[in-house]
Amino acid sequence: MITTTSLYDQFITLYREKETTQDNNWLKPLRDNAFEAFCGKGFPTTRLEEWRFTNIAPFLKEDFRLQPGAASLHKLHGTVQIPSLDAYEVVLKNGMLNEDVNIPGVKILPLRTALKNDDLKSYLGKRINVQKHPFAALNTALFENGIVIEAEKNSICDKPIHITHVYNAEEAVFIQPRILIIAHRSSKIQVIESVVVIGDKPLFVNTVTECYVAENAQADHYNLQIAPVNAHLVNFNKTVQQSNSLYNNHTYILPDASFVRNNLHLDLNGTNTESHLYGLYLAGAGQLTDNHTTVNHLFPNCLSNELYKGVLLDSARCIFSGRIFVDQDAQKTNAFQQNNNMLLSDKAIVDSKPQLEIFADDVKCSHGSTVGSLNKEALFYLQSRGIGETAARNLMVKAFAFDVTNKIQIPAVREYVEKLITRKMAEAYD
Repeated sequence: MITTTSLYDQFITLYREKETTQDNNWLKPLRDNAFEAFCGKGFPTTRLEEWRFTNIAPFLKEDFRLQPGAASLHKLHGTVQIPSLDAYEVVLKNGMLNEDVNIPGVKILPLRTALKNDDLKSYLGKRINVQKHPFAALNTALFENGIVIEAEKNSICDKPIHITHVYNAEEAVFIQPRILIIAHRSSKIQVIESVVVIGDKPLFVNTVTECYVAENAQADHYNLQIAPVNAHLVNFNKTVQQSNSLYNNHTYILPDASFVRNNLHLDLNGTNTESHLYGLYLAGAGQLTDNHTTVNHLFPNCLSNELYKGVLLDSARCIFSGRIFVDQDAQKTNAFQQNNNMLLSDKAIVDSKPQLEIFADDVKCSHGSTVGSLNKEALFYLQSRGIGETAARNLMVKAFAFDVTNKIQIPAVREYVEKLITRKMAEAYD
């Protein structure tokens, strides 16, 4: 564990200073438990199996400010503009929601406001194992700001909710937002997340998202991780589904954030649940992208489908680790997992580790992984038909990514992502 850094010591000091803060009776034990877990393990190192391909130490060397002041928020303006997207726009500034949002059938509150009552006791931190996940433990111990999105029972949100996270990086800062999404029984909600970074100093964002999808509910979650090179993003997503629910997760990582780590953990906690996980990472020079997924099948007659694809340019380094766990009681499980990677450079490196752990005997489960380069014969064929080399390469990359991008159910978002892929490829070979 990494415990000798000044950053570790600062977090320990910060928590002890905050111990006098008046949290709810149920929240303080949650924070104390998470703090003890972080103290005992520190930041993860490559000695841990879950981090053996990812050295976090270089990204923790900065003298981060741990509590960016509210005075800096007035400098943060604007949202990510997704052309033709008709959505409810929500802006978080350094993790803070400081404006009222009125959406029919959906309650949106700043986390600080929501924590004033006990309604969140049944959700916040209940399903996260802080002993195994140091960054989630750190966030749980010290989070202050964030947002609660709650779809009311039997409600269908008529438009997606687009959250723009705006961060002030005019000085080195370490920010820890907390997001809680609750889709109550028979509700339907779509959430899109985007990032805007102001300034060029090192920015470390340690986010924890919890999503609870109740019986017969549907939640679609889109995470567009498009940030500048000075951004380091760590995301922990814990989703719990109840019977007959549907959850769709779409994660898209495009250059140029220097480090992105995603932990996506699903608990299929009821019968007849359905889950779809789609991921695409287009990594550029010097970029480190790490995706870890875990799908826990705990009840019978459930379906999970996972497809992650990666395109690696220049000296990019990418990791994919996917785990499907099928409990002894989870008979009639149908689980699929696939990771495909395209390397466009001899300097690019990918580590792919698909895993199955099956303890039931009446299941249909499969997993696989491929790593390859552009098909030179196909590239030559396109060029022989009058298509330039750059355009032909871009066309092949777009076709490779199609299986993932085509799953985006919001046309404006799909077009936006496809155009970004084309633009990034053009920049790489300009």
